[in-house]
Amino acid sequence: MKAMVKKEGLLIPRKLLKGIKEAEIKCEKDKIVILPTRVEEDPIFNLGRHPGHSGLKDASIHHDNYL
Repeated sequence: MKAMVKKEGLLIPRKLLKGIKEAEIKCEKDKIVILPTRVEEDPIFNLGRHPGHSGLKDASIHHDNYL
């Protein structure tokens, strides 16, 4: 497959990236290599899923004071 390089760059057809959510792009000698990367769930998204109960009514407002 050939593709034209325009001033914005190169467009890679989505059908070649089927199932890939994130990719690493490398330049190796005279080749451009695109490698799929494993996307691990960011632990920040798990915060708040199982909230604790402190018994304080204003803990969410003054949480810095209680740390």
